[in-house]
Amino acid sequence: MTTDFEPATDGQPSEPGLEAPAPAGVSRRGLFGWAFGAGAAGLVLGAGGGAATAGAIGRTGADSASTAYDFYGAHQAGITTPVQEHLHFAAFDMMARTDRDDLVSLLQDWTYAAARLSQGLEVSATGAVNGSPEAPPDDTGEAQGLPASGLTITFGFGPTLFDDRFGLTASRPSPLERLPAFLGDDLDPAASDGDLCIQVCADDPQVAVHAIRNLSRIAFGRARIRWSQLGYGRTSRTTSDAATPRNLFGFKDGTANILADDAAALDASVWVGDSDGPAWMAGGSYLVARKIAMIIETWDRVRLSEQDRIVGRDKGKGAPLSGGDELTAPDFEATDAAGSPRIDRASHVRLAHPDNNGGTRILRRGYNYVDGNTDLGRLDAGLFFLSFQRDPAQFVTLQRALSTDAMGEYLRHVGSGLWAVPPGAAPGSYVGAGLFA
Repeated sequence: MTTDFEPATDGQPSEPGLEAPAPAGVSRRGLFGWAFGAGAAGLVLGAGGGAATAGAIGRTGADSASTAYDFYGAHQAGITTPVQEHLHFAAFDMMARTDRDDLVSLLQDWTYAAARLSQGLEVSATGAVNGSPEAPPDDTGEAQGLPASGLTITFGFGPTLFDDRFGLTASRPSPLERLPAFLGDDLDPAASDGDLCIQVCADDPQVAVHAIRNLSRIAFGRARIRWSQLGYGRTSRTTSDAATPRNLFGFKDGTANILADDAAALDASVWVGDSDGPAWMAGGSYLVARKIAMIIETWDRVRLSEQDRIVGRDKGKGAPLSGGDELTAPDFEATDAAGSPRIDRASHVRLAHPDNNGGTRILRRGYNYVDGNTDLGRLDAGLFFLSFQRDPAQFVTLQRALSTDAMGEYLRHVGSGLWAVPPGAAPGSYVGAGLFA
């Protein structure tokens, strides 16, 4: 990564040479974090599956590598942005004895660094090698020479941030509460929730890990990693020209996802409206993260016809079992010669479909994960589910509808969290500024 700062245009891939105001720089507290944050940085690589997994995955092509998205805009990047190939997600807790000023300065420092990283730059002008040789470098340096690779950085605020530590209780959005318990939950508290979250997506795993590592260093003394997760192989699409990817069960996933060019669906189901309240969340969204372990050894022994029945789609072409191709709308009234529904009543497609849930839709951005193996010698693998919705009630509705899902026999929900994702930052401001206005 280079050290010259060339901000991009609002919400679009960058155009070199365009200039926009940027935050004045990193706070004194942030510089302290860079200088003494090696211990905090070390937490990142052990909490969510290991750096070796990311490093072993190959690089993407030159076209995606040269893509850069603007950090500033009406909405945060990383929601409707074309889904990248790699994820590094991290949840943070604020440190004891921090106050409102610490939180504001952290968000300002993160914004400054994120705006630079999104353009393929280092976190500061001095970067990894241009500072004093007698002081730790500002940037860890592992992304030197790498392009932006479609990097997006998305910030969220958890329910626990709105307690009396920071004087934010009166500003908490009413929908922002810890998700209720669901059938099939086996949640690990150490891999759930968090005061803050950062979703980093990129087409190069090194670029994604570099971003979380450096944002963690900047947070030193103010916030610490609670848990993190590496993901690869996107399992949803957000653009009409993208092929539908497959999850670790081998099925196409996210066929009916909300797409970035469907403005009406985004306004109805993803973006918080002016009338929803509170005012600082208008143009934002709510992020749900669920770590879902797949019992893939058991699944792999299920006959193909049964796999199709459980999902409700043809494994090969992704078409609903009622007929047609992948994009054909499922016909839940269609029956076979014996009069049985072609799409089983307990199938995932039927239970999750908007037609059977009052039109409820969400925008999905999930990733596969493999975290080594379990004590039983099985792959510790599954889906890191991410969704954005205008109201968390949308996710709750769909998750409760899946209580009788035949696929549930092969899944365990082991991590969970909900965060309010504020709207995008204006140039010269910082993410979440409206909360403190």
